[in-house]
Amino acid sequence: MEALVWGGAALSLLGLAGLVWCIVEAWRARRAGLTDEALRARLQRLVAWNLGALAISALGLMMCLLGVILS
Repeated sequence: MEALVWGGAALSLLGLAGLVWCIVEAWRARRAGLTDEALRARLQRLVAWNLGALAISALGLMMCLLGVILS
């Protein structure tokens, strides 16, 4: 069960890194001076990455919780 906890922690950190990357990319997009339509298209693509990173992070937290409960 220890592997489940450590694997979940690694997955959570990977998801957290993805969320930080999404924040940085959104900040760069806003400062790029794009037109409203181009900015909207770029941020819409970023939303998919953001949701994926959030799902990975949540899955990792669930793995940690399951590992703690089962041990």
